[in-house]
Amino acid sequence: MSEIVEIDEGLYSRQLYVLGHEAMHRMGTASVLIAGMRGLGVEIAKNVILSGVKSVKVQDEGQAAWSDLSSQFFLKESHLGQNRATCSLQQLSALNPHVRVSAHTGPLDEELLLQFQVVVLTESSLDDQKRFGDLCHSRRIKFIVADTKGLCGQLFCDFGEQFEVFDQDEDMPASSMIQSISKDNPGVVLCTDDQKHIFSNGSKVIFSEVQGMTELNNIAPVEIKDCGSYSFSICDTSSFSKYERGGVVTEKLLSEALLDCQLLKLNDYGKEWRHKTLHLAFQALHGFVKKEQRLPDPWSQSDADALLAIVGELNTVAQLEQLDEAAVRILSFTAQGDLAPVNAFIGGLAAQEVIKACSGKFTPLQQWLYFDALECLPEDKDQLAECSISAKGSRYDGQIAVFGSAFQEKLERQKYFLVGAGAIGCELLKNFALIGLGAGEEGNITVTDMDFIERSNLNRQFLFRSQDIGNAKSDVAAKAVREMNPAMKITAHQNCLDPDSEEVYDYKFFMGLDGVAAALDNVKARVYLDGRCVQHQKPLLEGGTLGCRGHTLAVVPHLTESYGPDKSSSNDAIPLCTLKNFPHRIEHTLQWARDQFEGLFKQAPDNVNLFLGDPEFMPRTLGLGDSEALEALEVLCSSLENIKAGGQRPTSWEDCVGWARSKWENLYNNDIRQLLHSFPPEEKTAVGLPFWSGSKRCPHPLTFDLNNNTHKEYVVAAANLYGQIYGIKGTTDSSSIRKTLEKVSVPSFTPKSSVKIHLTDKDMEEDKKQDSDDAEKARLEELKGKLASPSLKSSAMQMYPTDFEKDDDNNFHMDYIVAASNLRAENYDIPAANRHQSKLIAGRIIPAIATTTAAVAGLMCLELYKLIQGHQEISSYRTGYMYLATSHILFSQPSRSRYFETVPERVNMIQGPQYSSGSSGVELHCAVAGKKYTLWDDFLVEGRRGGQQEMTLGDLFQFIKDEYDLSISLLLYENAILYMGQEERLKQSVSDVVRMVTKTDIPPHKKMLEFIASFTEDEECETVPPIRYMLL
Repeated sequence: MSEIVEIDEGLYSRQLYVLGHEAMHRMGTASVLIAGMRGLGVEIAKNVILSGVKSVKVQDEGQAAWSDLSSQFFLKESHLGQNRATCSLQQLSALNPHVRVSAHTGPLDEELLLQFQVVVLTESSLDDQKRFGDLCHSRRIKFIVADTKGLCGQLFCDFGEQFEVFDQDEDMPASSMIQSISKDNPGVVLCTDDQKHIFSNGSKVIFSEVQGMTELNNIAPVEIKDCGSYSFSICDTSSFSKYERGGVVTEKLLSEALLDCQLLKLNDYGKEWRHKTLHLAFQALHGFVKKEQRLPDPWSQSDADALLAIVGELNTVAQLEQLDEAAVRILSFTAQGDLAPVNAFIGGLAAQEVIKACSGKFTPLQQWLYFDALECLPEDKDQLAECSISAKGSRYDGQIAVFGSAFQEKLERQKYFLVGAGAIGCELLKNFALIGLGAGEEGNITVTDMDFIERSNLNRQFLFRSQDIGNAKSDVAAKAVREMNPAMKITAHQNCLDPDSEEVYDYKFFMGLDGVAAALDNVKARVYLDGRCVQHQKPLLEGGTLGCRGHTLAVVPHLTESYGPDKSSSNDAIPLCTLKNFPHRIEHTLQWARDQFEGLFKQAPDNVNLFLGDPEFMPRTLGLGDSEALEALEVLCSSLENIKAGGQRPTSWEDCVGWARSKWENLYNNDIRQLLHSFPPEEKTAVGLPFWSGSKRCPHPLTFDLNNNTHKEYVVAAANLYGQIYGIKGTTDSSSIRKTLEKVSVPSFTPKSSVKIHLTDKDMEEDKKQDSDDAEKARLEELKGKLASPSLKSSAMQMYPTDFEKDDDNNFHMDYIVAASNLRAENYDIPAANRHQSKLIAGRIIPAIATTTAAVAGLMCLELYKLIQGHQEISSYRTGYMYLATSHILFSQPSRSRYFETVPERVNMIQGPQYSSGSSGVELHCAVAGKKYTLWDDFLVEGRRGGQQEMTLGDLFQFIKDEYDLSISLLLYENAILYMGQEERLKQSVSDVVRMVTKTDIPPHKKMLEFIASFTEDEECETVPPIRYMLL
C-alpha cells in the first residue's frame, strides 16, 4: 500500500485548487532527478520543488562560468569555478521544507537513474538523450528532455505506454438548470434565463433531479444539437412522461476526448515549417558539437553554413517540403546565448510536465514542442553586424552573445515601473535582475505592492521565505533581487496604484519612465494602470494567470490596442432575491453565508462603534430612507440592548450559545416555513405553471439535531464569533456546549400572511422607494427615541468587528461559512460543498501554480526585449495564451489600435439600414475635420506656454481651433461640465473654471488635466481624442 502523504494546506492552498488533493498525494511520493544546473535546469528545479514532490536531486558535473550568470539565478560571482549543483543546493533546499533536495556532482549512469520516477535532462548530448531515454522507457521511468539555445527551445516527453491520466484537465463540467423539456422528436430543453448555458453542438450531457420526465435521469449520456443561448435539442422524448419541474443538465467529459498523439504544433503565424526545421536543427546542433567540441560561434557565417549543411543531410531522410534556412542560421548565430526569459518559459512548461508525470493530473505533451522568439532580434538585421558580441567576462555574456553589447547597455539604462510583487512580480524581478534591466548608472526599477507576505504566498512567490512572513512584499522582493544582481537599482514602495496615489505616481513620475509592467491580480487595477499608460504614452507589459491558464500582452503606443476598459459584466452579480429566497447553486448559498457573516460580525459591530463615536452616524443613516434606516436601526438597537432587556447583547458565553441556537432556528426553519406559507409547494403562477420550477427550487425546513455534525458546527462557529465581537471568550468543548444547548428555550414560530416576499430585485427596489406605513413610521420613531436615551449610550461598549480571513483555520470564519452554506443548501436540496471547495468560492481565491507564473513572466520579458529594441512592426509582437494542462499554447499578433468609429445610430440615419452595426464586413471610421484618430491620439495643450500667464478658457478654444481646426461646443472635466455656452467663463483661466465648477482645488501634483470635448465637426463620432492640458 502506497504511503499517505499529509498535505500542508496552508502552504499549498492556491495550488490545491489547480491540482486537487489526490494529485498532490501522488506527487508527495515522487522522486525527481534534474540533470544540468544552468539557467534552464535551475528554473525547472525551482518550480518542481515549489510544487511539493517528495524529493529532487540536481545533477551537474560543470563549474559555474560568467555566461551562467545571465540566467542561473542561484549562482553568484563568488561561485565562479565551483560546481553548479553544489552552489545551488542551499537556495533550492530553502524553497520548500517539505521537499528533500540533494546534489550529485558525478556523471549520469543507469544506477542513478533507476532511483527516480521522473528524469529530466537539460544541457545533454543527443547520445545521452537516446541512451537514457531508452533505459527510462524500458523501466517505466517518465523521461523529459528540455533544452534552450539562444532564442529557441525544445521540449520532449516520454511517459511510456502504461502512463495513466487520472484527470485530463482542470475544468469542472458545465451544468445548467432546466426550465422545461418538450415531449417531441427531438425534445427541446429550455434552460433557465438567469444564465446562458455554455454547451456546444456535439457535447454529451446527463440529466438529474428531473421531475415528471424521470426517464431522462436514468439514460446514458445524450448528444445535444441545435444549441441556442438558452436551449438545445436532445433525443426523442415523445414517449417519455410529461415534464413537471426541476432538473439539472451536466456536461459529460469522456476519456475519448484526449488529444491525439502527434507532434504538437504551436499556432504562431505559420511557424509550422520553422518548428519542423528546428526539430532537425537541434539534432544537427548536437552533431556539430560532437564534431567541433563546441557550439557555433556567435554570428559566425561559416559555422552557420556548416550547421545548415548538416540539416540538409538530415532532411534527406526527413523529407521536409520546406526548410526554414533563416531559422537554422539564427539558431547557429545565437546558440551560445543563454537567455533568462526563454529559460523561464521552457522551464515553466517542462516543470508542468514533471508535475503531470508525478501526479497523473492533466494531459502530457505528446511528444515534441518547439518554440522560438526570433522576433526579438532587431528588425533591422544590419544592426547586429555592427554590434560587439564577444564575451566580456560579465554576468551578461549569455545575453550579449545574442543581442550584442550596445543592447545590453540600453537595457541597463532603462527606467521601469513594476506594479505588483506577488507571484508574477517575483518572477519578473528575477528576470529583470538576470537581464540587467535598470542596472546601469542611469537605470532604475520602481516596484510597488501594498500587500504583506503570508504563508500561502511561499508556494509560488519564490523570492520569499518563511522568515519573511509579515513583511512588505516589495521590500523583501527588492532585497532578494539585489542579492541576485548587486548592480540592480530598485526602489520599493507599498502603495496601492489608484487615484489616491497619483500624488506619488504623477505626471513627472510617468514621464520619467521607459515602460511599465503589470503583475496585478484584478481587472479593475489593470484597467486603471492601462489608462495611466495611455494617458502618458508609455508601453505596458501585461500578464496574468488562472491555474494552468496564462496570458501575456504588450501594449505599444501608437501601434497596438490597449488593455482596454473593464469588459466584465454586471450581469454576473447574483440577484438579491435569488440569495434571499431562491438559491439554486452552491455559489448562491456560499455568497449568502458570506453576506450573513459580514452583516452579523462586521457591519453590526461597525455600526455600533460609529453610533458611539461619530455624531453624523444617525443623520446619515436616517438619510437613507425609512426602509433602510429602520432595518439598520433595528440591528443597532438590538446590538446595544442586552438579552435580558429583549436585545441581542450577550453578557456570558451561555448567552452566545443561546443566540447561535436561535439564529439557527430562524434561518433554517422559521424563514423557510414563512416562505412556504407564502408560496406553498403546489403554488401556481398566474398562467397556471408551477411556481416552484426552473431555477426556483422548493425548499424544506430543517429540524435541529444535536447529533448532526453540521448543526453543531454552525452553533460552535456562530457562538464563538458572536462572543468575539463582544469580547467574550468562547470554547469548542463539545460537552459543555451540548449542556448549554439542552437548556436553550427556542421560541415557537407561526408564519404570518402579512409578510411580503419579493420575487425580483426590481420589486424590492420599488418597495424601498414607497413611503413607509404608519406602523413602520411609529417603529422608526420608537427606535430613534431608544437610541437617544443617555442611559443606553452610557452603558454601551465598543465592539470588535471581524474582518473575514479565509486562510486562518483557527478563527472560525471558514467554519461558519461552510456550515451556514451547507445547511442552506440542504434546505434547497443543493449538493453540499466541502471545506476546500467552499474556501475557493467564498474566499474568491484565484487558483495558482508556479509553473504558469514562470512561463508567463518569461513571455512578458521576451516582449520587453522587443519594446527596448524599439520594434515598430506589429508583426514582431505576440499576444500569448497558454493552457498548460493540455500543453496548448497559442500566439497571435496583437490587435492594431483602431480608429474611433462613428455612432451607429447616426450612420443609420444618414446611410440607411444596410450600414447598421450588425452588418458584417462593414467598418466605419469617423474623421474629425478630415482626420482619423485612435486611442493614442490627443490634443496636447501647454497651459503656460513659454512661462507666460495661464491661458483662459477662450484661449484654449482658440488654440484648438488654430492647431486642429476644431470648434469646441461642449467641454467636460471628469463629471463636471466646464462649458456649454457660458460665455462669461471664456475670460477666466482654465484652472479657475475647473476650480469653480468642481468646487475643489487642483492638487499641486496634478500637472495634466484631461478634458473631453464635443466638437461642432464631430457629430458622427462616438469618441474623440481628449484634450490634455498641461500645467507645467
